Amino acid sequence: MNRNDITEKIITAKVSKGITWDSVAKKVGLSKEWTTAACLGQMTLDDKQAKIIGKIFGLNAEEQKWLQVVPYKGSLPTPVPTDPLIYRWYEIVSVYGTTIKELIHEEFGDGIMSAIDFSMDIVRQPDPKGDRVNVVLSGKFLPYKTY
Repeated sequence: MNRNDITEKIITAKVSKGITWDSVAKKVGLSKEWTTAACLGQMTLDDKQAKIIGKIFGLNAEEQKWLQVVPYKGSLPTPVPTDPLIYRWYEIVSVYGTTIKELIHEEFGDGIMSAIDFSMDIVRQPDPKGDRVNVVLSGKFLPYKTY
């Protein structure tokens, strides 16, 4: 058994029980974005959170322990994603990455946006021309230090 096996079990239970990530997040008490990432094997849950997830998805005590192991982060199976939705994110970074980098550096200086001290919010934005996906990424700016 490994973390990938637990992720597959969670996804199987989610589909068979008709569970939504939003409902899981509400029970855990965290955002749907972070909770989903944790259930998909990209974040580490504490004991209390793992027990809640375990109860929702029918995981035994040993399987819940796997939710508390620091995962190997990065879930894409190929260097260039092939899933159309994920590929569009890759395309956004490929086309706009240098622009994002330039504008962040102009505003903040030499550094990076943290993906650790970070939040994300994904919501549906109604629009008469077709609903839009509104994604807000917010990461702490970490300047490079001199030494």
